[in-house]
Amino acid sequence: QLQLVESGGGLVQAGGSLKLSCVASGIGFSINTMGWYRQTPGKQRELVAGIRGGGSLNYADSVKGRFTISRDNTRSTLYLQMNSLKPEDTGVYYCKSESPFGGRAFWGQGTQVTVSS
Repeated sequence: QLQLVESGGGLVQAGGSLKLSCVASGIGFSINTMGWYRQTPGKQRELVAGIRGGGSLNYADSVKGRFTISRDNTRSTLYLQMNSLKPEDTGVYYCKSESPFGGRAFWGQGTQVTVSS
C-alpha cells in the first residue's frame, strides 16, 4: 500500500510559478513510476509529467520547457516545478504511483491550481 499526499497548489497570476509536492508513505516509492496528472471539468485526467524509477522523464507537449518533474527518494517525495504558468494550466493536479511490476496504481487526493489571466 502507498499513500500519496499532494500540496503546493494555489492561485497565481499568469506568468507566475508554483511548486507542487507529493509525499508518499509506504513501500516502493523509489522504484515506482511516478506522475503528475491534471484534470479540468468535463475532461479526462491527462498526464502532465512522468518520471520512472530509473529517472527517465516524459512531459506533455503543452508543458515542455515550463514544467520540471523531479523526485527525492530519500524523502519519498515527488515534485513538479511549474513556471510561466498559463490560464490553461488551471486544474486539479494529482500524483500517481505505479509499480514497474504491475498491480494497482495509487493516487493522491489532488491539489487545485488556478492561474488567472
